[in-house]
Amino acid sequence: MAAPAIPVESAEAEEAVPARRPKKKLFIIVGMIVVLLGGGAGAWFFAQSGHDTKASDTAPSRVPVYLALETFTVNLQRDEQYLQTDITLQLSDPSQAEAIKMHMPRVRSRLLTLLSSKQADELITAEDKKKLAQEILAQVRLPFDANGKPQQVDDVLFTTFVIQ
Repeated sequence: MAAPAIPVESAEAEEAVPARRPKKKLFIIVGMIVVLLGGGAGAWFFAQSGHDTKASDTAPSRVPVYLALETFTVNLQRDEQYLQTDITLQLSDPSQAEAIKMHMPRVRSRLLTLLSSKQADELITAEDKKKLAQEILAQVRLPFDANGKPQQVDDVLFTTFVIQ
């Protein structure tokens, strides 16, 4: 009689196994759906936060181009003093660097005239140097030709500045 008991247990075991498998599959499917929804929500959130930025932030930023000029040594007005300075121009367009290099004698002449018109006491403080940088910027931006366009120079940087 022990023989009929064995098939009953195996029949119950066979019925129990299929009941577990659908639950396991259900949990896996639900888990995958949750992960996909979370990923989709995260992607949507980051995409929406990207649209909130200003137009200038989304525009590709250019790497600045630096053009170092040769050392300027000029006599200052009065007091037999001189100024020796190295100037670097910051540009946003490499083609501007080529245009300035092509007209370098004119650029140097303008800057030598400007620098030699200064007195030592006009170049002492940081504010004086900022003012001089703005004057240099104005001179460099002037068109090289009578009907030409102004140069697109972003900034003037002093790399050395010595008054003796």
